[in-house]
Amino acid sequence: MGVPDPHNGWTFITNHARVLAAIADDPNARIRDIAAHCRLTERAVQRIIADLEQNGYLSHKREGRTNTYRIEAGKVLRHPAEAGLTVASLLSLLVQDEARRSGQPTTWADAQADR
Repeated sequence: MGVPDPHNGWTFITNHARVLAAIADDPNARIRDIAAHCRLTERAVQRIIADLEQNGYLSHKREGRTNTYRIEAGKVLRHPAEAGLTVASLLSLLVQDEARRSGQPTTWADAQADR
């Protein structure tokens, strides 16, 4: 696995949101797998995870060789224009369409309740 295909221009979803959504999908995911899913380098994913942990959006627990991530679902997003929007709300928006197509729970909170 090498460096992902380059992308030019802007996107609607930030890399931080992509990484958070990938972790929400699999709290035990390896950095290598998150990087492949998000089409980022492993180094970029490591930096993003460090940012999220430093700012209290994410924590991890080491279990042997595996990290288990915990998302702080009630934490409010950083930007003033997103005042009041929680991490859980953001993740629910990101997973709704995919969940509808697969017949899975349509919100991130519902998916967490099923685990």
